[in-house]
Amino acid sequence: MEEGQLDDGVFATFEKYEEFSEAQNTFLKLCIVDSTGDESNDADRLLRKLSMILDEYQEQSYLLDPFLERLVSPIVERLKLSIINWSSSWNFQNSENLGRIAALLYNYVKSRGFKTITRFFPHEIDDLTIALSFLVNNKKLADDQEQWPLRYIMLLWLSLICMLPFDLAQFDEPENVGKTASDLELTARSYLNKAGIEREGAAILLARLYARRDTNVRFPAFLEWATEALKNSDAIFLPQSVGTLQVICDLVKTSSTSQVFPHAPLLRDISRTVEGNKVLMSNILVRKFRIKLISRVLLRLLPPRRRAGMKRGKALMSTTEQINIEEDDVDVDVPEELEDTLESLLDALQDKDTVVRYSSAKAVARISERLPSDFVEQILQPVLALFSIHSLGAASLYDMPSIAESTWHGACLACAEMARRGLVADSRLKELIDWMRKALYFDIRKGAHSVGSSVRDSASYVLWSLARAQSVAALSPFADELAQTLVTITVFDREVHIRRAASAAFQEFVGRTSLFPHGIDVLRKTDFYAVGIRRNAFLVAAPEVAEHEVYRSVLIRHLLTVTLRHWDPNMRRLGAKSLREICQLDLWTLGPSCADEATIFLDSVDSGDIHGALWVLAELADAYQTGGAEEQALVQLRKIFGYLANLSQTIVQSYRNELITAAACEVIANSITSAEVETSNSKSGPQWRSILEFSLKSNSAVVQEAVAHAMARVSQLVDCSDYVQRFVREGKSASPATQQNACRVLGVLDYSTHEHGLLPAVKFLVANVEKSTGTKNVEARRNAYQSLPQILANVVSRLNKFLQPETVRSMFDALLSGLEDYTMDERGDVGSWIRIACVRGLASTIELLLKNAPGILHFEQYLPPAKFHDAIGGIFKQGVERLDNVRQQAGEQVARLLSLSRPELPNGDQWVVRNGRLMRDLFMRDKEEVNWNDGSRLFPKVVQLLAIPEYRHAILSGLVLSVSSRTDSTQRPVSQALAAYARTLTVESVEEGYDLRGLATDLLAQAKGNLTSNSIVIPVLQTSSVLLEAEAFERLYDDYEGLKSLRYLLSISSKGVAKFKNVQRVAASMRIVVNLLCVPHLRKISAEQLTVFLGHQYPKVRVDTAECLYMVLQSKDLGIDTEEVEEVLLETEWSSEDVTTIQAKAEQCTLVLAAPADEA
Repeated sequence: MEEGQLDDGVFATFEKYEEFSEAQNTFLKLCIVDSTGDESNDADRLLRKLSMILDEYQEQSYLLDPFLERLVSPIVERLKLSIINWSSSWNFQNSENLGRIAALLYNYVKSRGFKTITRFFPHEIDDLTIALSFLVNNKKLADDQEQWPLRYIMLLWLSLICMLPFDLAQFDEPENVGKTASDLELTARSYLNKAGIEREGAAILLARLYARRDTNVRFPAFLEWATEALKNSDAIFLPQSVGTLQVICDLVKTSSTSQVFPHAPLLRDISRTVEGNKVLMSNILVRKFRIKLISRVLLRLLPPRRRAGMKRGKALMSTTEQINIEEDDVDVDVPEELEDTLESLLDALQDKDTVVRYSSAKAVARISERLPSDFVEQILQPVLALFSIHSLGAASLYDMPSIAESTWHGACLACAEMARRGLVADSRLKELIDWMRKALYFDIRKGAHSVGSSVRDSASYVLWSLARAQSVAALSPFADELAQTLVTITVFDREVHIRRAASAAFQEFVGRTSLFPHGIDVLRKTDFYAVGIRRNAFLVAAPEVAEHEVYRSVLIRHLLTVTLRHWDPNMRRLGAKSLREICQLDLWTLGPSCADEATIFLDSVDSGDIHGALWVLAELADAYQTGGAEEQALVQLRKIFGYLANLSQTIVQSYRNELITAAACEVIANSITSAEVETSNSKSGPQWRSILEFSLKSNSAVVQEAVAHAMARVSQLVDCSDYVQRFVREGKSASPATQQNACRVLGVLDYSTHEHGLLPAVKFLVANVEKSTGTKNVEARRNAYQSLPQILANVVSRLNKFLQPETVRSMFDALLSGLEDYTMDERGDVGSWIRIACVRGLASTIELLLKNAPGILHFEQYLPPAKFHDAIGGIFKQGVERLDNVRQQAGEQVARLLSLSRPELPNGDQWVVRNGRLMRDLFMRDKEEVNWNDGSRLFPKVVQLLAIPEYRHAILSGLVLSVSSRTDSTQRPVSQALAAYARTLTVESVEEGYDLRGLATDLLAQAKGNLTSNSIVIPVLQTSSVLLEAEAFERLYDDYEGLKSLRYLLSISSKGVAKFKNVQRVAASMRIVVNLLCVPHLRKISAEQLTVFLGHQYPKVRVDTAECLYMVLQSKDLGIDTEEVEEVLLETEWSSEDVTTIQAKAEQCTLVLAAPADEA
């Protein structure tokens, strides 16, 4: 889950039951008979839909339980019926329906598990013959790679039937006694070598078959075969070895002790055989099944009873009962194999794979549960000793090798499983809890990430288990320390699942022991959802917990010693913000002490420590500025500012340490005072100025934002005209990084306090975004566009004093021109950065000017109504273009502008968005904003805005570009929406509304005068082709003006095609010519142009033309007989190099299609 989002799809019930049930019923109806092509597509579509719904409930599959019988029973009955029908025909040719039914059942099994789903399978004795004959006699089923779900489901069905108490011999013929059992065995064994899930179904079937009284005599033979197979196993037979071990493990688990006991030596030999095979031991599943095998064999040799010594249960026993239990412990006969088995299990606790470690942990606990108390103590001791293996040579927890993660994780899992069963003695609690408190901080740096989240997770599991199993009296001495540790991890761990695991352990302690201080209140602040988002955990939950003094110092200590030194820069930044929030509980006491402790790390050799310390100082300085008590604040700010002198110049002013540089700029921004600016002899004076000078040359976006913040603060204290003059003087001769910084800084200077050379700054920014003379650096232009509205916001309250109307208009014009920036480089459409900046800038500028309109003299000169509506149209154009993120930003600004009220000016209606009521109905109804990046929802609404004359040209231009998009999620919905809208238009509008003639004319007007520009003509041709294919222009065929537009469309599509080098334009032109064959008055002219495309020099163009023409002839009525043309199109090899033949065939097609209707 992403840290910035809440969980999606958390359900309280199976909300989609009705929808799911209806779709499943339809699906089953389609699977009754042999499907046609359309029915097959519908069935596949429904199967995908059902699978997706089940996947949504994957993590809460228990919600399906009340509905499973109603849902699963019809499916298995249909499966059974289909198999019976197959048996009557013995034809597996059309197996698609069976496969689909099985695939749906597999999805149920995947969601809820085979044990739950197979309960609803038919399990009558007669079903054995049906299922077995289907698998045995159907050879194609075994070879069809697509039918693995069907094979798996059939094997599960047989495994269920095998559990019925009947004699398999009753199905045998007198001359073939044992055939049924042999068929079951051979069929299942044939699937053991499969790498897919069929192997699991086969293993379950074999285990249940050998567990039967009438077939268990076959088990020894299977063991002998398995032993030989495992001895000679290599990588090729690895799947078979895994399947064999799974069969044995399942059988040892489910069968009686009397059946397993005689084979115990052979089973141990199999384990040793596997252990000695390096190829087998390299496989995770083999190692897991080996652990299961040795542990389950030992469990069969131990007394089959549950320990009565769970801590909570023991409190309810009488003294006599406890004495009897202790006497029983003494009488337990411990097998000799115990020591070897435990040694293997302890080794497996250190395995590199989690599944092996977890299997071993459960095995250790289960074996301990069967043993006397003294033996349990002896088992727990080596488990705890695992924590010391990598700790002895390490100076601290963070200095251990990364391989220690496996060892610690395995040890934690074993402790958790033992604690959950109440197997931890009170005398061991202190040692165990001490290790767990260390494990909760296990986080070892490894390259660009860290390892240890599994250890912290399992340590939370241990503590959760202790809360459930140990007595309150035993846990009481450790309550405060545990509470503080768990709360710290709950709010400050990096990983969401660790925070939630620690929260669950805290909740368990509060609910079962009531030992934790302020437990209920803290739990309310740190519940499952409160800590689900990292930012919320740090900035909301942690300060709320810190209100309780018992936790405050621990939280602060963790932030200063762990979080602010974390390997992840985002954690250090968030930790500094959290520390600020906690310190604000008692700012003037906690703030200075935390600042002093943080400064210790400024001398560290670790850049991460320095970065974290600087962010603490920056956040505390910002808190001082807003915390009142000006005298105290000034003292502390100057103290923090003085800490900059402790920084090494080589560290701060290093291009490798951009994070430190940015943090130092933030410290300057938040702590600098007028006294420091005016004092030139202070130690920190030259230091902070050199930091800013260095940062102004940085190409890092992080540093650029930080130095802009610092310069904004400095500009409030002193005139920065020297900087402005330098930026203007250097101009385009400066480095790209300096240009970016200059354009960014000029926008944030406080021109209302000091003028700082305002007019030169504005002219510099406007000049930098000029298309012909401006900078070519995209980032610099983007920053300039962002700065223009920022400058206006700074001086708008006294606009007449600072800026003349022509200056503001030049700024506005610059932003308008930026909407046409479609710069492309190796990074893609980098012009979109500029367009987004301009969309935001125009909306901000309009909002600022309109809100301050009453105080601006000659307002109409600052913002002429025509430019206002040009900006609205430009924003709408971006709102309908192809990039989702640009559309979303434009949509947000549209909503912002629609929310503006009419300016309090004479003729104020001139600055009101046209037809705003329609727009609000479309995009802001019921306060639900349209998701503008969702084309399927946006375009059907936005095409209706073509009815507004002022914005029509801009919106149509954007729609045309979207139609030409190669992104299906944009191209398809915009094409459908535009075609649907065109079909609603009348040919000629009686009033001033939009009509079909106007749409065709406006569309072609975009191409006129730009016929040499492929970037303009191709989208127009593609849009026209979409409308022609959708028959949206059909009513223009008999309209004089409409036909005139179509004739012009044909002209620009066919003129000079042979000279075009752009294949995309040739293809777009070809589709227009082919589609215009449907226009009776243009068919002859269009047909004559086909020769150019069918005989084109590029084979791809010829092939595409033939395909397109054939599709049109098949789907449209041209009023002539086209059979001859269709035969030519199908029989001709259009990609051939035989130019003469190709040309002849092309002319033949042209002659037929160009002939008058009565001659054709």
